[in-house]
Amino acid sequence: MDNLGLGKVLLVEDDEKLAGLIAHFLTQHGYEVLTVHRGDVALAAFLEFKPKLVVLDLMLPGQSGLHVCREIRAVADTPIVILTAKEDDLDHILGLESGADDYVIKPIKPPVLLARLRALQRRQVPEPAASRGALEFGELSIDRNSREVRLCGAPIELTTMEFELLWLLASAAGKTLSRDDILNRMRGIEFDGLNRSVDVYISKLRGKLKDNPREPACIKTVWGKGYLFNPFAWGL
Repeated sequence: MDNLGLGKVLLVEDDEKLAGLIAHFLTQHGYEVLTVHRGDVALAAFLEFKPKLVVLDLMLPGQSGLHVCREIRAVADTPIVILTAKEDDLDHILGLESGADDYVIKPIKPPVLLARLRALQRRQVPEPAASRGALEFGELSIDRNSREVRLCGAPIELTTMEFELLWLLASAAGKTLSRDDILNRMRGIEFDGLNRSVDVYISKLRGKLKDNPREPACIKTVWGKGYLFNPFAWGL
């Protein structure tokens, strides 16, 4: 066993026998594997487990693999390898266009899958240590460890929920996050589909960060899509 400590893999596969085989093989070769068998629980497992790689079957109960792929890609750039029993080029194209990085056709040969995962890891750019705990955008600084936010050097008092929302938006700076994206990541916001809880929290954040509520430039509303944190709006 070459226990290399290569990181976490989320395996989403409804065939329990195949999933067991893949998980055992990857574990033998240095990975920590979490297996789920339904598509409708995959995103929650992803957010909780925080894997370095995702192996995702396309044909899943509860929710399709393509939908799961899009959900994960909306919140993270984690490499995704899709598993498909289909040799149809269209199926592979749909997977890649949904955000997957590679695909493997069933029946799965574990050594081939292992090689694909290692190749994806070699192409990953290591995350700077500082970016894991702190973000800076001109005059705005956000420290996750101390949970401190400063604007022009002055501390900004935020509630726990406001801080988590700001961190989520800032971590995806330059990308639009839909309300569904935000709700899937934010626990504790009660949302019944009728109220606008996310909008309320965004409004509160804008007020505390001195963003113009009539023409917000820092946390922008992208109509019909969601919200975008503007990394260039905070001065230099």
